[in-house]
Amino acid sequence: MKINLVSIFPGFFEIPLSLGIPARAREKGLVEYRIQDLRDFTHDRHRTVDDVPYGGGAGMVMKPEPFFEAVEAIRDEGPVVLLSARGKVFTHSDAVRYSIEPEVTLLCGHYKDVDHRVAQHLATEQVSLGDFVLSGGEPAALAIVDSVVRLLPGAIGDHESASSDSFYEGPKLSAPSWTRPPEYRGYSVPEVLLTGDHARIEEFRKSEAERMTRQRRPDLEEASRADEGS
Repeated sequence: MKINLVSIFPGFFEIPLSLGIPARAREKGLVEYRIQDLRDFTHDRHRTVDDVPYGGGAGMVMKPEPFFEAVEAIRDEGPVVLLSARGKVFTHSDAVRYSIEPEVTLLCGHYKDVDHRVAQHLATEQVSLGDFVLSGGEPAALAIVDSVVRLLPGAIGDHESASSDSFYEGPKLSAPSWTRPPEYRGYSVPEVLLTGDHARIEEFRKSEAERMTRQRRPDLEEASRADEGS
């Protein structure tokens, strides 16, 4: 697949995309990253991408023209996603949906806001990482890229590892994990994990996943019950 990243800070992506799974996926030919500098689509000597808001107010607003021209230059064939605090919260199901697209374009805003015409007439959807505000869309775009690329067939050597992650099989957290040594500073690994009894271990992990979801994310437990009732 192709992932297009439109930003005024193209260098922000260089090192993260050269490490770990995102880098290995590119080396295997599973993904191509195309990073567009938004300032390349300006038409003044100052390469201006922002202006004062109509109606007054604090802060600067990113202009619509560079975003429209950048996407037209890309000739995108998939979702055009604006990273925005107004967007719906990004979830695992969105990562799965993007991972089967031939192409995804992520638009990174900055400053106070992005001209609303970008959201209304260029982006096909708006997404957010949660109820907080970042200084720009770049960190959110990187998080989305990582969550999508790791789902591409062949990106992770052990698919079973990914299939036991939180949210992989519906709205629930995964069970916690332990490794060697069996005891450290007086803290022991649960005895059941040392028995080799796979049925008991599976039941323990299922119980722990349910307990953690109930304690830490009761909203997920309610969503799960709603899914079962629908």
